[in-house]
Amino acid sequence: MNFAGLPALAVDLDKTERVSSNKKQINSRLAQEIKGTVKNGKGSAISGVNIVLKGATVGTITNADGAFSINVPDNNAVLVFSSIGYLRKEVAVGSQKTIEVVLVEDVNQLGEVVVTALGIQREKKALTYATQQIGGSELRQAANTNFVDALNGKAAGIDIKVSSSGAGGSTRAVLRGNKSLQGSSEALYVIDGIPMVNNKGAQPGSYGGTDGGDGLSAINPADIESISILRGANASILYGSQGANGVILITTKKGKEGKLSVDFNSSAVLEKVSGLPDFQYRYGTVGGDYSWTPVGTPEVKSDNYQKDYINDFFQTGSTFTNSVAITGGNANTNVYFSYANISSKGIMPTNTYGKNNFSFRQSTRLLNDRITISSGVILSSEVSRNRPGAGYYNNPLTGLYLFARDRDFTSYKNNYAVFNEARNMDKMNWYSTEEKQNNPYWELNRDPKRQSYKRLIANVKLAYDILENLRFEVRANIDYNNVLDDKRYAASGNSVSVSPNGTWAYARYTDQSVYTDGILTYNKSLGDFSLNALAGLSYQENKYNDGMTVNNGTVSLQYPNVYTFANMPYNVIFNSHPDYSNTIKQGAFANLSLGFKDFLFLDLAGRNDWASTLALTGNQSYFYPSIGGSAVISQILDLPKAISLLKVRASFSQTANEVPYNRVVPLSSIGGAGGPTGIGGINRPTQVPFTNLKPEKIVANEYGLETKFFNNRLGLDFTYYNGVSTSQFLSLAAPSGSGYTTYYVNAGRIENNGFELTLNAEPFRTDYFRWNTTINASQNNNKIVELIASNPNYQVGADTEGFASLIKAGGSFNDVYVYKFARNDAGQIILDKNGVPTKEATQTLVGNVNPKLLLGWTNNLSYRNFFASVLVNGKFGGVAFSKTEAFLDSYGVSKRSADARDAGAVPINAVTPEGATVTSIAPYTYYSAVGDRNKIMEPYVFSRTNVRLGQLVIGYNFKSKGANPVFKDASISFVGRNLFFFYKKAPFDPEQAMSTNNALQSTDVFGLPSTRSYGLNLKFSF
Repeated sequence: MNFAGLPALAVDLDKTERVSSNKKQINSRLAQEIKGTVKNGKGSAISGVNIVLKGATVGTITNADGAFSINVPDNNAVLVFSSIGYLRKEVAVGSQKTIEVVLVEDVNQLGEVVVTALGIQREKKALTYATQQIGGSELRQAANTNFVDALNGKAAGIDIKVSSSGAGGSTRAVLRGNKSLQGSSEALYVIDGIPMVNNKGAQPGSYGGTDGGDGLSAINPADIESISILRGANASILYGSQGANGVILITTKKGKEGKLSVDFNSSAVLEKVSGLPDFQYRYGTVGGDYSWTPVGTPEVKSDNYQKDYINDFFQTGSTFTNSVAITGGNANTNVYFSYANISSKGIMPTNTYGKNNFSFRQSTRLLNDRITISSGVILSSEVSRNRPGAGYYNNPLTGLYLFARDRDFTSYKNNYAVFNEARNMDKMNWYSTEEKQNNPYWELNRDPKRQSYKRLIANVKLAYDILENLRFEVRANIDYNNVLDDKRYAASGNSVSVSPNGTWAYARYTDQSVYTDGILTYNKSLGDFSLNALAGLSYQENKYNDGMTVNNGTVSLQYPNVYTFANMPYNVIFNSHPDYSNTIKQGAFANLSLGFKDFLFLDLAGRNDWASTLALTGNQSYFYPSIGGSAVISQILDLPKAISLLKVRASFSQTANEVPYNRVVPLSSIGGAGGPTGIGGINRPTQVPFTNLKPEKIVANEYGLETKFFNNRLGLDFTYYNGVSTSQFLSLAAPSGSGYTTYYVNAGRIENNGFELTLNAEPFRTDYFRWNTTINASQNNNKIVELIASNPNYQVGADTEGFASLIKAGGSFNDVYVYKFARNDAGQIILDKNGVPTKEATQTLVGNVNPKLLLGWTNNLSYRNFFASVLVNGKFGGVAFSKTEAFLDSYGVSKRSADARDAGAVPINAVTPEGATVTSIAPYTYYSAVGDRNKIMEPYVFSRTNVRLGQLVIGYNFKSKGANPVFKDASISFVGRNLFFFYKKAPFDPEQAMSTNNALQSTDVFGLPSTRSYGLNLKFSF
């Protein structure tokens, strides 16, 4: 077996085992033992470094102290040292018995070997598709609790949105654009080669709601060794339709041979509001809800109204994270254990989040290293209380922001509940009966919300080296999550959304995924040729949302504020979870990689899936292939010395997207609760059976160029891609009299094309100072070429009271439509007979929420023991929409409305029905027409473009001294995230998501204000 291209990743047990096995067979023929240590430029030991005898099959790795021992044949031997994040180094042995090796960090390349599909490590130059790898230490630099958020700006081609709901909130990561109209366009997450369940909870809408979180929060960022981003289906095809939208592949830390090592990490991060809307506190009401004085009425105005209650409402949030990891082992067994705790309180009072993580992984080699048994367990427990929501109803921010300025807010704060003698209970104390408004402090203290997640991810793997180059692996994994979602709304709250005796929305369910596969791999070098082949079978059974939900809504509980099943009214039914699904997928896959003289490579891959969601259609079996090639031109041609590497690559693939559950032959459900003594009926399906359903089809290709200059001091990685998605899953109204309301068709064509660029450089490198800089840039162009050819007006999406995110043929995913001013041919706004601006009869396209360019610029600097990291994030193009601003204007509480009143009029280019030109209009008249909902939303569409200081880290490394130091390494650093904007036009942070679903992207409907975070991070290694 040829180890010349051995992956430079310390935690790859499979490769290590084969090296160890070959070492035992060959060492007896080698005469000379060489010992030594490997350190980095700062003098710290590097564990897990791969050391290979050049031209032979002997290899080993360094232990936790960076020490190694290897036998070589003679003084002419050359040892090759490689490790992820460091430049490869060759050392001639000569007469040396002990070798001290210093590896130079290579932040730009992060090693010559990357992790690919199924957790397989391959040389980067042999890949025929685009991939990018980020080290775990880079992700943890700024003490992020969400590792996906930490990827922002650090990889090309990924658009990330993070929920504004705080710690434990959900995320949205899309690679190369939206591809599916009804399904998900988000990437698949994979842990150590095995797909991970990432089910997302409910998301807020315009009328309200709370982020339900997602499965990613169960991962402890301190357990991550590295993340590989497989951006296209070309790279992720071995995962089948699950990987159609790309893969984010997580490689976790493993145990290492050597004495016991302990790593401790502690961080304290504070979070403060950084971007509230601009409010006014000088104009009051005439006794109603609106801080306006109608035209002709004496102005209600004072400079003595309360001014600080909105700022004072929010608190300083804090997140404390503590983690410890213990690793150790011997030649046959190694073990890794970690524990992490997160304790967080949000900027919204009463909002808390707590999480405990346990991880355990072990690996044991048996029978002369021919058998390896490894296993791992992740246990996670999360509890979120009063997670902030968004939208109109049951949201503290509506009452807080819209509060009538002439009233006394302090009295409502201190007396949010008053005793109602007639009902012998407290009721909400609030001046308004509007459905949108509640006393903010009643919401915080009397409407508690609790979400909990108890997660288990366990796996076991057995690997058997049948022959020197032939290995068989079998893996099994179970992913189980127990979810509770409990929301309680006290009696005597807002009668529009809460029943007179209170409302209880309760859900408890489980998600379970069982996965197993068997993979046979064969690797062989035949002269100038190399061959890497694998074939495998997989089985996956998923049962999601298996449980029940109940919600009495505005139907009264039997007794007030008693939240038990027995207290539910008889006519409220206990339902199975509406998103319940039970699916099975079987797969067969194969991959063949051929190399010639280490500079020409050919990849062939294919997978066939059998999906239970397609049973009875005749389409349950579907196959998709992939082919790719790459050529290292710099090894073929004699190029100028300035060019260290020049590589070209191309790949082509076809895959399919996931198919929804319960669409082929829909199931019936129990209808209603019936009467007090009766039973409910049966709800028959209203959807026509879809017996010819086919999976969505995605055909993609990409072309890439990789080049490095000046001994790898400057590097460029460029990819152009295009993809076509067809056979979308679309619904239509069923013909009248058919007995159904809906039927589905496979139709539509969506195209995505764009580029990804990574440019990295090391402008300065001295004995004491280093500066590495990386720019990641990407652009995606999305086009809805066709939906339903016979129905050109077909669209996906709907109006949400003045704002619509629609998908139409000829447009793009997430086009924004709003009502604009009605104008004549000269562009003048048309007024009605009362002098009020009018709106167009239909909504008009005003832009698309998706940015046209994503940009991230990372700088890592070090001087002696000092280090710093600076990340600038930019998103250019696209639009953002704020219904919050529309309400603030309508209610007269925005600074903009006060400025207009101070000026006496709003400038306008308008015309009366009689044709007279109007150049100014009363503020009350203007903002009554444009504000609120379902009115003229044109003024509330903003540019999404923003550039921010996304991350700042400044720290110091402490180095141990003496023979028996207290610690091996330690560091302390100041961390800051989202500290300020260099440029932003929108009145809110358009990257802070109200919802992480397809709709309502870059939209604000009373979502939490933007925040900045700063704190300290402390690390110790013993």
